Formats: sequence, C-alpha cells, structure tokens
Amino acid sequence: MPTASFIVSGRVQGVGYRASARMHALQLGLCGHALNRPDGSVEVLASGAAEALDALQRWLQRGPPAARVEAVHREELPERELRGFATG
Repeated sequence: MPTASFIVSGRVQGVGYRASARMHALQLGLCGHALNRPDGSVEVLASGAAEALDALQRWLQRGPPAARVEAVHREELPERELRGFATG
C-alpha cells in the first residue's frame, strides 16, 4: 500500500490533534500512527489508498479546532502493510 510520513508543526500538541488524526485516518481506511515528537510537532505515518493519503494531508493542514497548523511536510515512503492506527 502507498505509505507517507507527515510531520505537522505548529500548535499541535495538547489540543487533541493525534486522536482527531486517528479518527479521520480510520474513516479514510488508513492504517498507521500519530505520535508526539520532542520538538513539539506530530508525526503521522499512514498507509492506504493514494486518494485517502491526499485527503488525510488536506485534513492535517487544518487539524482539530484548537490546533494552529503552521506546516505539513510530506515524505513518500516505500510501500508498507500496516495494521490499525495507534497514537502515542
């Protein structure tokens, strides 16, 4: 399955970003994870249909209402078969 890593910067920790990203990714049929990074950003790794990855990226650029997204950096990765969607 196509796989991409997204690094989301801005006010994205402590605002429900990871849980909202998980819910949205699952609605899109994606697998992966959303993790807080020490620098205050959030890493989202997702695998699934290319159109779903594009839709997730559009959502990541907005995030939940309390978030203030400054940037989303996307990196295409080798295809992977992931299961579920974790937060941490």
